[in-house]
Amino acid sequence: MNRIEISVLRPQAALQAFADTWQQAGAGEEIRHRLAFGSLRELFSAITEKRLDLLRHVASHEGLNVRQLAQSLGRDYKNVHTDVTELVELGLLERGNDGVLVAPYDEILIHAGLRDAA
Repeated sequence: MNRIEISVLRPQAALQAFADTWQQAGAGEEIRHRLAFGSLRELFSAITEKRLDLLRHVASHEGLNVRQLAQSLGRDYKNVHTDVTELVELGLLERGNDGVLVAPYDEILIHAGLRDAA
C-alpha cells in the first residue's frame, strides 16, 4: 500500500524530520512519503473536504482529465482545475502528459498533535 503521512509540525520539528529523512536517504533506507504544514489552519486550507473528495474520486476512477472530473463530480470546471493544480503542487495528485489524473497514494494519514499544533 502506497501511503503518505501529513503532519502539522512546528519549524524545529519540521527541520528535524527533514534531517532524519536526509540521513535515511543517505543510508539507502526506504523513505516514507511525508508532507508537513506549520499549522492546522494551513493544513485545512490546503486539504479541504472537497479536495479530499476529489482525491477519493480520482483514486477510484483513474484515467479522467480535469474536465471529465468536474463533470463526474458535478462541480464547476474552474474550481476543480484550481483544486487539481493545488493537489498536484502538493504531490497528492499526478497529471500525465495526456492530462490524465492519477492518485499516487492509496492512503493518507494525517497527524495533528493537539499540543504541538497550538
